[in-house]
Amino acid sequence: MNKILLNTLSAAGVLAVGLGAGYWFAQQRTMSQKDTQVAAQAPEGKKPLYWHDPMYPQQKFDKPGKSPFMDMMLVPVYGDSGADGSGVKISSRVVQNLGVRTAEVTQGPLDRKLEAVGAVAFDERAVAVVQARVAGYVERLFVRAPLDPVAKGQPLVEILAPEWVAAQEEYLALKRSPQANEALRQAARQRLVLLGMPEAAIAAMEADGKVRPRVTLTAPLGGVVAELGAREGMTVMPGMMLFRINGLGSVWVNAEVPEAQAARIKPGSGVTASVPAYPGETFKAKVAALLPEVNSATRTLKARIEVANPHAKLTPGMYATIDFAAGTQRDVLMVPSEAVIRTGQRTVVVVADTAQDGKQQFKPFDVEAGAEANGMTEIRNGLALGMKVVVSGQFLIDSEASLKATGARLSEAPASDVHKGEGKVEKMGGDSVTLSHGPISSLQWGAMTMDFAAPKAGLPPALKEGAIVSFEFKQNAQGQFELTTITPKSPSGAKP
Repeated sequence: MNKILLNTLSAAGVLAVGLGAGYWFAQQRTMSQKDTQVAAQAPEGKKPLYWHDPMYPQQKFDKPGKSPFMDMMLVPVYGDSGADGSGVKISSRVVQNLGVRTAEVTQGPLDRKLEAVGAVAFDERAVAVVQARVAGYVERLFVRAPLDPVAKGQPLVEILAPEWVAAQEEYLALKRSPQANEALRQAARQRLVLLGMPEAAIAAMEADGKVRPRVTLTAPLGGVVAELGAREGMTVMPGMMLFRINGLGSVWVNAEVPEAQAARIKPGSGVTASVPAYPGETFKAKVAALLPEVNSATRTLKARIEVANPHAKLTPGMYATIDFAAGTQRDVLMVPSEAVIRTGQRTVVVVADTAQDGKQQFKPFDVEAGAEANGMTEIRNGLALGMKVVVSGQFLIDSEASLKATGARLSEAPASDVHKGEGKVEKMGGDSVTLSHGPISSLQWGAMTMDFAAPKAGLPPALKEGAIVSFEFKQNAQGQFELTTITPKSPSGAKP
């Protein structure tokens, strides 16, 4: 009798285990089929952009298959799903609260007007130096102060030079002598020129035959005396500079041009200049050179502008504004400059669109930006005419998108942070439990095997490995998925 009872109990235990295993495998097969169906369901007419593991969304795959990270199938991501983190959907109410403003991508001529400021300076090409080529003495000074204006041919200084006297007497003696040939006379005259005697003084001496011990030096060009090195009564030596004269027929403006605009400036192109001293009046000018040096502090290049100054109105030290002539106008795609985000490695524009569910959808687009003028930026590549771009609130949108993975903050109603599932206990530890569970729809997870932190109250005493359970979990402050409840279930679904 006891043997029969023992055999009966053993058969009942084997049957129960068989029923439980059959229930679990059937449930897992159903879960796997559901997961495969979910992965296979694609929006009509659309192809997945890529596949990913929801637990590791940063890793993207170009074909379906099993996740290398978790025991689950990869999940497809479509262009309008927003699951790739490249876009975000926001309700109209939240868009209004964020103060998001948009503008259309337009096409038209970009006003490429460019202005730069600089200071007027002497034209260093219009400089003449007056110096002594012989030793002598300053007998008389006609210009006595620096920056005095002088005209071309104006007397500057009268010099007594003994060497000039000897050379003149030699020349006159050869000129009077019938035995001297013409070659000797021309050599004597050339010596006077090499000693720095002015041509006018030589011609006067030849005309009257008289030696001139004192010779007057004149200004070779008109302008101002930039440097004065002579004083009455002083001794002068060969090579000594007596005057440095700067012409004012033209002046330079050294304009500071932004580094980004340097390509638009061509040497020889015409520009106009204006100064505060003469409001409403402009001066013709041209770009003489773009100096090959960038100011590391201001990131500007210096453009040398040559300005015509026939009436000597412009003087060194004045501030001037240079208006560079606009280049050839052409139609370009452009957006407001405030819509362009430059990160240092990328240039991004946030594009706004309306999704099928009526919510506003925002996606970042990498673009190639061109010239900028009057608050508009040229877009060379990345956008199309008529697209709407975000001009304010981009960083708030980015903040909302960054928080999308931790909750449905952007939806009309806040989502719960507690998730539910069913599965089988694979392994139990002191502070963790390994579960093979089916899909978690609230997190868009497929079926997988993973570890969970044990509930704070501990695991139920009756929980055993291999048991079928229903459970709830959430993500704790350390980023771990922690069980809040775990309840064993019998194969029939009723609590034992």
